[in-house]
Amino acid sequence: MIALLDSDILAYRIGFACEAENVSVAKSRLDKSITDILLDCDHGDFFYDEWKLFLTGSNNFRKEVATTAVYKGNRTAPKPKHLPALRKHMIEEWAAVVADGQEADDAIAIEGTKYGDSCIMVSLDKDFNQIPGWHYNFVKKTHYYVDKAEGDRFFYTQILTGDSADNIIGLHMVGPVKAAKILKDKTTEKEMYDACVEAYGNADRVLENARLLWLRRYDNEIWVPPAG
Repeated sequence: MIALLDSDILAYRIGFACEAENVSVAKSRLDKSITDILLDCDHGDFFYDEWKLFLTGSNNFRKEVATTAVYKGNRTAPKPKHLPALRKHMIEEWAAVVADGQEADDAIAIEGTKYGDSCIMVSLDKDFNQIPGWHYNFVKKTHYYVDKAEGDRFFYTQILTGDSADNIIGLHMVGPVKAAKILKDKTTEKEMYDACVEAYGNADRVLENARLLWLRRYDNEIWVPPAG
């Protein structure tokens, strides 16, 4: 079984934590963090003896999709000074895969879809809650499972609420509680999609948010509305 690691988060967390340290200390702490996470992935009867690390590359397709607001345009803070060195270290020493044209999240979701319950997706990013399968939060040290119905509902909830972390604009004054009311009693993807279109009064806005939020399940996928 294989563990799929969101390495962008690791690079940033270690980078910021080691801002006052030299690069060799940062690399050492990164190696320890990766090793500790891999050792902690096992749970119950599930043991992960393989792993793969993923990093986001350049030319993210979402930048072309976003028209309402610049995708991640709110991220103006300086990046950790050791970030390039830590990324290079993971590529050279841990064989990290660089996901060009998309995000590491997409590459993990594609692999997670392929492996199914034979893998575990390791991240702190809530966006992974749309992907069916096993998940591990390495800060809370919690393992949990997402089924398809839960993943779909989370995705359509995000369409309504948006995602402030990525500068994706949702409906005004709609958070998870109001989104749950909009989606109440909706059981199919088509019903949830129709409820989102009705709430926005604009299918184009729903399509934009969906394509920004959807994590790919196969190479070069672009989200399309569910069929009736």
